[in-house]
Amino acid sequence: MTEIDIEKENKAIAQEYKELLRISYQTLSPTDKKLIRKAFDVAVDAHKEQRRKSGEAYIFHPIAVAKIVASEIGLGATSIAAALLHDVVEDTPITVEDIERLFNPKVAQLVEGLTKISLVQKDLNASMQAENFRKMILTLNDDVRVILIKLADRLHNMQTMDSMAEYKQTKIASETLYIYAPLAHRLGLYNIKSKLEDLGLKYTEPAVYDDIVSKIRETKEQQDAYIKDISEVIKKSLDAENIDYIIKGRPKSIYSIRRKMRAQNVSFDEVYDKFALRIVYKSDPHDEKFIAWKIYSIVTDHYRPSPSRLRDWISSPKSTGYEALHITVMGPKGRWVEVQVRSERMDEIAEKGYAAHYKYKNGATEESGLDTWLNLLREALENQETNAVDFVEDFKMNLYSKEIFVFTPKGEIKSLPKGATSLDFAFSIHSEIGIKTRGTRVNGRLVPLNHELKSGDQVEVITSVNQKPTVNWLEYVTTSRAKNKIKNVLNENTKKIGEEGKELLTRKLKHLKITLNEQVTNELVNFFKLKTSLDLFYRVGIGAIENQQLKDYAAQKSNTFINFFKNKIKRNKDTTAAEDIHKPVISSNYDMLVFGTEHDKLDYKLSQCCNPIPGDDVFGFVTINEGIKVHKKDCPNAIGMQSNYAYRIMSAKWIDSSQEEFKAIINITGMDVLGLTNQLTRVISNNMSVNIQSISLSTDAGIFHGQVAVIVQNNTILKKMINAIKKIDGVDKVTREYRT
Repeated sequence: MTEIDIEKENKAIAQEYKELLRISYQTLSPTDKKLIRKAFDVAVDAHKEQRRKSGEAYIFHPIAVAKIVASEIGLGATSIAAALLHDVVEDTPITVEDIERLFNPKVAQLVEGLTKISLVQKDLNASMQAENFRKMILTLNDDVRVILIKLADRLHNMQTMDSMAEYKQTKIASETLYIYAPLAHRLGLYNIKSKLEDLGLKYTEPAVYDDIVSKIRETKEQQDAYIKDISEVIKKSLDAENIDYIIKGRPKSIYSIRRKMRAQNVSFDEVYDKFALRIVYKSDPHDEKFIAWKIYSIVTDHYRPSPSRLRDWISSPKSTGYEALHITVMGPKGRWVEVQVRSERMDEIAEKGYAAHYKYKNGATEESGLDTWLNLLREALENQETNAVDFVEDFKMNLYSKEIFVFTPKGEIKSLPKGATSLDFAFSIHSEIGIKTRGTRVNGRLVPLNHELKSGDQVEVITSVNQKPTVNWLEYVTTSRAKNKIKNVLNENTKKIGEEGKELLTRKLKHLKITLNEQVTNELVNFFKLKTSLDLFYRVGIGAIENQQLKDYAAQKSNTFINFFKNKIKRNKDTTAAEDIHKPVISSNYDMLVFGTEHDKLDYKLSQCCNPIPGDDVFGFVTINEGIKVHKKDCPNAIGMQSNYAYRIMSAKWIDSSQEEFKAIINITGMDVLGLTNQLTRVISNNMSVNIQSISLSTDAGIFHGQVAVIVQNNTILKKMINAIKKIDGVDKVTREYRT
């Protein structure tokens, strides 16, 4: 770089620093500014020789992370300093002890927490990515700010991924959708959650992302005009009532539009609430509720509300701390519009989550939903025996779950995840009550322990000192807390038998000239299709695993992976696979799969969860016992696999070869027009190389439903056939079914 370039870069760095201080959500004292300046100087010096893949000076990354921490998450000087220093221990000679000496123990603790997350070894045994997530979640035990700074770090990495290799982009984006976006959601950071989800979609399904973005651009002008019309009507009435407010139009995130399109099997145009109006009003704490319902009354005077779509999170805030009224009304031209009503305080909590929640707490003794959740989380983390992938799946389920509100016999309100049972409720009161639960009454009526609760239910728990959990209880509960407590009680007995089983297994394997160690234990767990080593030892202890089964294991000790690679080496290279795997193939015969950069032809199975057919965008997943399974890139399970088991993912591509046939299931809905069935069968039969395997048609009050199973050679033929069906008079919608 020339001297002019260096000078220019230094000016840009200084400018970024000034911006960081200017946009801070917290009011910074002179001492705070001193701390941040020192952290900035240390970081600039430590990273001076480093550059990012894009070529820019590395220091721009920690500054960008600090800016997100300061303005979007709203944390104070300690966290801003830790964000500036978050990579110095990992990437430079500076140690945690140096940071403690230069700054203070709190900054050092945060930097150490962030370094621990980054330094987890990504070995290829088991799911190290899930283990990585578990360790990251454990840092919540120390200080929730570690996770908040990590979210800022992940957001900036997602915003600057363009220069990375495609496989890295997919892996990082999958991790983001799998765990970081749900974490942001649970910590009340809705803006960051939306950004992470949109960027995640951009790199996992680029074509879908680009399509939605271009359609949003095309319709932006008319959407803006529509929002303006509604706003003008509401403004007149709000002004007449002397309410101090602002109205913002808010488009739905790209990811949430995609989720709706998928969940409801509709096109972009059919997603009816692609935008919302947000009314943010000024109020003192005493009048907050009163003004919110006054605004509700004004909005519904002009536009008819949908009673089933009213969400009152002011009377019962979400456990994330979120408060608002959401009203869905019928706007002009027969279009549904969501109107969100929030005070300035509620709006800050919705935007900043954790930071604003504590700013407004003002020493209140009442525990907030976020505190309660963090305490439950710490309790869950005490149970260290869970398999890492199961732990992360359970944790993730608790992050995104919707809530219901139920009452105790004394009228106290309790928040539970949607789908929770009466036994879950017992454990939510106290684990000792849960363990001794004999029965439950809901609204005065005796119900089974697995009775699913609904909002508004009043629940009473009947206990007995002699009651003990049984294995069946695990099927009666949905919350991680209840599951973990039940498992702990059941495990006490299981552990004793497991210890005896381990000794017995050691002796039995010795006879087969095998030494029991961690690797052999993992192989046996996979061989018997179990989840944990305790399951294995317990089964040996109760005699469920026989000697012959252990002999079978010894005989096939050569790992599935080794056999799989041996087969790969034995195969002759096929010339048809030598085409570039990344080139689009202009052909209707996509019926042979090749894998990896070497374009190898390997044995594989098509997964049943998404039923890929030739021409679909796919990838290979190397399983433990079943070789390679092929999944569609937009398979519901793809994000989890690419995130937890990135090292087992293989790139895959359809190419030309001899013809094969594949099954696809098509669902058709429309109006029951005379002759529709005849036309439908004629169109399918006239399509080249399509055979009808089965057809099921029904009508209900003038609505036609059809399901057709066809045998096709590839995706091109299937798409051609679907387009032809769509043109039939009376047909409204044609979708391809994916089995879950």
